[in-house]
Parts: sequence; structure tokens; C-alpha cells
Amino acid sequence: MNRAEPINWLNLDYLRQGGENQRQVYEILQTGRFLKILEEYTPILVGTIPLGIEVDGSDLDIICEIYDLDRFEQELMESFQHYHGFTLSRRSVNGLKRIKANFQVEAWPVEIFGQPVPTRQQNGYKHMLIEHRMLRLYGEDFKQDVIRLKAGGVKTEPAFAELLGLSGDPYQALLELFDSSDQELKDLFL
Repeated sequence: MNRAEPINWLNLDYLRQGGENQRQVYEILQTGRFLKILEEYTPILVGTIPLGIEVDGSDLDIICEIYDLDRFEQELMESFQHYHGFTLSRRSVNGLKRIKANFQVEAWPVEIFGQPVPTRQQNGYKHMLIEHRMLRLYGEDFKQDVIRLKAGGVKTEPAFAELLGLSGDPYQALLELFDSSDQELKDLFL
């Protein structure tokens, strides 16, 4: 298996070295101090922007590890309610309580998501890792195909699943590939 993280996703310097959108997001996150404000919750920026496969309308997804939903909600309101379009929602999925804040910063929608699971064990983080490995293994043509599907309205995980011919729930199908070796992933696509 080759699951080592090639990028330190906790250090945003990779964004500063990235494409125009990544550099813009880096500046927004630094200026707004988002990760500093959320620091005690082990925040990680996940999703399309770290991977460089964002399209118009892509959001900044920040995941957090939380155990006191009321306290986290209060901190979200105190820190972010002044942003345009701020909303908060709570729900339970499979008995797991979650909280989500959404708002707009400049041209970027932001979503801050918290649940009582370490961030490196959350599905959003695992999806990003497996997708990063696939993008690295499958090359630029595959990446452009993902971007093309996303630009056409397909969500990220369904785009990967479609290109790989995966059946069933695309989110679960990608998670099932998480422990695959690089060779197993190559064999899946090539």
C-alpha cells in the first residue's frame, strides 16, 4: 500500500504554491483567520480546492472535530455570522450529530462542518486523500475529465465514480478504495 500523505494538508503553504484560485483561497483563509479561529477543532480544508479541481461555485470546505455542539455553534455565530448569507444547521446522520455553517466570503461559498470524529477519520478527508492519489496516478487527462464533469454539474465523488465505472453509492465506493494499493488503483483505471 502507498497511503502516505504526499502533502501536509494541515499546512496551507501548498495553496500558496498552487494555481490562481488556490492562492486566492490562501489569502482569504489567512486574512479571515479561519483556521486560527477554529484551531482547537483540528480544522482541515478539504474538497476540490486543495485538489485543484474546483469549478465555478466550488466552496471552501473546512471540517472540524467537535464534541460540544452548543459551544461550537456559539463560536461559529460569534466568529462568522457577519459574513453574507450566514446560516447554521444541525442534523443527525446514523446517530451522529453534525453541525454546519455556510456563508460567502468574496466570490467563495464557505462551509464549516463539525462532527464528533477526528478530522483525519472523517469521510471528507478520506475522499480527498483517495481522490488525490487517483489524480496523481491517472494523470492530467483524467483530472481534466473530472473538471469537465464537475463543470457540467456533476458532484466530485460521482464524477470520479463515473470515470472509473464504479456502481452504487459513489461516496461509499470511493471509501471502499481507500486502503487500495497504488497498483490496485492503477488496475482499476488502466
